[in-house]
Amino acid sequence: MNGRLTWHEDATVELTPGYTLLDADGAPAARLTAVRIALEGGFVHVAVPGVNDVQVLSAPGIHRLSYPHPGHELS
Repeated sequence: MNGRLTWHEDATVELTPGYTLLDADGAPAARLTAVRIALEGGFVHVAVPGVNDVQVLSAPGIHRLSYPHPGHELS
């Protein structure tokens, strides 16, 4: 993984219709949870547990990204 990127843990990635990433089983998925993400320019880097390669997707393919806010617990 790129050491210059700032990674966010336990993220959820929801993709724009027509876009997919590979899940831990190697199947195309439009929504992934419990992944690591890093933002760089107009791209999101997605590290899926169990997948060797980091997947990179351009901004038009992203519908929504979410990850826990550091230091804040949700109730």
